[in-house]
Amino acid sequence: MFNGRDPRIDFFRGLALIFIFWDHVPHNPLGQITLRNVGFSDAAEIFVFLAGFASVMAYGKVLQREGYWMACLKILRRTWVLYVVHIFLLALLMGIVFFANSHVETRDLVQEMGMTHFISDPQQALLDELLLRFKPNLMDPLPLYIVLLASLALVLPLMLRAPWVVVSVSLTVYLLAPWMGWNLRAIDDGVWYFNPVTWQLLFVLGGAAAIRSRQHVPAQTRPLRRQPLFIAAAVYVIIAGVLTVSWRWPHLHDAVMPALISELIYPISKTDLSPLRLLHFLALAYVTAKLLPTAGWTHNPVAAQVGRMGRFSLEVFCLGVVLAPLADMLNAMAGDALAMQLLTAFVGVLLMAALGAWLDLNKRLNQPHAI
Repeated sequence: MFNGRDPRIDFFRGLALIFIFWDHVPHNPLGQITLRNVGFSDAAEIFVFLAGFASVMAYGKVLQREGYWMACLKILRRTWVLYVVHIFLLALLMGIVFFANSHVETRDLVQEMGMTHFISDPQQALLDELLLRFKPNLMDPLPLYIVLLASLALVLPLMLRAPWVVVSVSLTVYLLAPWMGWNLRAIDDGVWYFNPVTWQLLFVLGGAAAIRSRQHVPAQTRPLRRQPLFIAAAVYVIIAGVLTVSWRWPHLHDAVMPALISELIYPISKTDLSPLRLLHFLALAYVTAKLLPTAGWTHNPVAAQVGRMGRFSLEVFCLGVVLAPLADMLNAMAGDALAMQLLTAFVGVLLMAALGAWLDLNKRLNQPHAI
């Protein structure tokens, strides 16, 4: 069922990593052109959906080739690696933020990054870190991925045999979670910013999409303008984009948006993956898949380099987490000058791209060659 690797997946994972980096550098002008400013969803949805896609694709192959227990073992081994990376990355991030804070007099970067818990109660903070309850800003996606990947070991066999059964159960849990208040605990009687009980649906849908992509589907010969689902998805994406842009001018937004509709759609929760966010991402993904049905365009040098970043998403994500507070520090020391903001944004992406290129080269050098 599973053969080859779709370079489009790597490209969009790499693009999501760029967006995440730009979105997490305060006042970054390039953050104004990321997905969150032109629609209800953002790079987080891309990251989680494609994580589900890639995970089912990779471990589905293992299950078919080596059996369930070997697939389960490899999933849990990868989960452990992610957990260890999370612990060390958080320790490194705290060191960088404390260092940056000592060089910035105009702002409290420790408070902005959500690290005051470590100062006020370091012993409890260390325990909460080990239990994934202490997650400063920038660190939320990795614990979510850890929980979702660990859960894959339970559902992978059924996912391969009857994906719609898993999707149906996942959808039911997603709909019940906000009403029942299901979420995991965080520090100070809080909850996870990315509720894994609701975000699991996007991960499962990504896995179902991976299975669907490997099944034979007759080619659609009708023009896109005559496909009702494509038209509906495109219209929704456009409406969401217009509405999101209107948030920049609250008075204009309030003037044109009927109060009844505002009460119906707001707030658009990111924590519980609001249905409007979910539908926006699915519509955007469907439109993109229809407009880019083949992978030939990924051979473009720029697209290929972004794809290398996506191929090593964990390493590149970690580098982006480290670079974001450093970029923020340099920007603050320069008085948030536009030139410095642009420089740190571009240099950060170049460093992430360089890491992806180096890891790709290193992987090819380590591959055995016939003599």
